[in-house]
Amino acid sequence: MTPVVKALLIANVGTFTFQLLAASMAQTRLEQIFGLTPYDVTHNFFLWQMVTYMFLHSTFNWFHIGFNMLGLWMFGSALEEHWGSERFARFYFITGIGAGICSVLVSWNSYVPIVGASGAIFGILAAYGILFPNQLIYVYFVLPIKAKWLVLIMGLIAFWSTIYMSHSGIAHAAHLGGMIFGWLYLRNWGAFRGFRFPSPSAWWAKRQQERRRKKFSVYYRTTRGEDEEPDEE
Repeated sequence: MTPVVKALLIANVGTFTFQLLAASMAQTRLEQIFGLTPYDVTHNFFLWQMVTYMFLHSTFNWFHIGFNMLGLWMFGSALEEHWGSERFARFYFITGIGAGICSVLVSWNSYVPIVGASGAIFGILAAYGILFPNQLIYVYFVLPIKAKWLVLIMGLIAFWSTIYMSHSGIAHAAHLGGMIFGWLYLRNWGAFRGFRFPSPSAWWAKRQQERRRKKFSVYYRTTRGEDEEPDEE
């Protein structure tokens, strides 16, 4: 298991476990605060929901999180090995956020929170189908199909469902959005190459360096006069 995939699996399963504990204690505000609620994003600017919704899943819906984590492990590991951890992490969050943007655009005033990593997973699936088009995938571990045809079929299903099944309770726009942003990323890789997610350790190191620089400046100003020789008249 590759490092980023392993970290994402731990984060998703850990968050799902916390959701179960919160639900058992009748604490139901978790999805309203951290799920992607289009109305809150567009009217209250709860922009953090564009990221946090990817780590929540439908409570007590084991198929939801199980399908997503299986897709993350199967296809995400191959992409991380092919790209490297940094580029894969960048791709995962860009497609997940892109899926959230598409969901907000098609349901601008909705109060229903959207949860799940499905948008990012569909982006991973799209990238896998583009990079490894002839790789056989066994649907339900039985039916063999080439990756390119599976991606095409799932893309068409997501597109059709976004138009005709918008009230089914499934965020089909997020699925389609994840695939679209995954395709755009691969087509315009150079535009994302310089993008870096903020690193807490790098931020702390920079902050410590800045503090040392300020201390040195103060020390230099206070001791400069002691080291200078007086001018001769």
